[in-house]
Amino acid sequence: MTSSFLTPSRRSLIKAVAGGAAGLAAPAIITSAAHAAGKPLTLLNVSYDPTRELYKAVNAAYIKFWKDRTGQDILINQSHGGSGSQSRSIIDGLAADVAPLALGYDIDAIADRGLLAKGWQARLPENSSPYTSTIVFLVKKGNPWKIHDWGDLTKPGIEVITPNPKTSGGARWNFLAAWAWALRQPGGSPATAKDFVGKLYKQVPVLDTGARGSTNTFAQRGIGDVLLAWENEAYLSQSEFPGKFDIITPSISVLAEPPVAVVDKVVDRKKTRLVAEGYLNFLYSPLGQDIIGQNHYRPRNPAAAAKYAAKFPKLPLASISEFGGWRKAQAQFFADDGVFDQIYKPA
Repeated sequence: MTSSFLTPSRRSLIKAVAGGAAGLAAPAIITSAAHAAGKPLTLLNVSYDPTRELYKAVNAAYIKFWKDRTGQDILINQSHGGSGSQSRSIIDGLAADVAPLALGYDIDAIADRGLLAKGWQARLPENSSPYTSTIVFLVKKGNPWKIHDWGDLTKPGIEVITPNPKTSGGARWNFLAAWAWALRQPGGSPATAKDFVGKLYKQVPVLDTGARGSTNTFAQRGIGDVLLAWENEAYLSQSEFPGKFDIITPSISVLAEPPVAVVDKVVDRKKTRLVAEGYLNFLYSPLGQDIIGQNHYRPRNPAAAAKYAAKFPKLPLASISEFGGWRKAQAQFFADDGVFDQIYKPA
């Protein structure tokens, strides 16, 4: 049974969704029998921890766009958790249509299991990262510990809140940002960086599994003196708790590029590829980029980037390429018996 209305070609529809982002060539399509029977098509977005608010806004806009463009009703469900944990859930069978995760390695791990193509990162602009972010410090109002840079985090008595890099993508970015700062200090070397980061983790009283858990530990439960935070999480905390927190931008941080991917095996089985690809392309559209900026992520689109530039300080940002890419960084720092396991000894 097929739908009674005509749909545009896959190429033209996805180009329209993206508003100029790269179209993806493929033959004409028809809608699913489920839609023809009046049931909305459903996508599952399995994303990393702090993107709940972003995708709530994106979903509403995309659902409206898709309905206006095609007449088709869709639903988009969300699942959130630490990026590494979310990646493992997809590998273990969670039927994610799309996987917007915190870092490339977590999607590579899914590709390594044959669930999507190895060349997934070349499918969309900017290595499939529709926005960037960085790591900042969130401190209590007035900054009582006078924390201004990474070196201040190891002052005696300071409690640092950061999640577990074994499960959290944000925690891995935090770790690498601290490492990059230490390398750039006079006489900096891998040995001095390892020593500094080891001292930093001695100041950490609890490792939550994801970034949102750490934000709640700090902002709601009042544990710790400083939170190593995604930039968007820091702004969100200020909005939710007016007058309680200050954001401190360190002298150097890391260029976080959270990527997105369609999970091929799932969308082909569910026959949701067109809607899923359109959804990710929508993130690059002018409206998608504006929503990204509204939610405190750094847009790629020059117009959106200029519109929100005032709230994003310019600072030196270490790239993952400085660590040899995510596969090398994961093996060196976060795999079993890697640097993190060597330096972190829970009490």
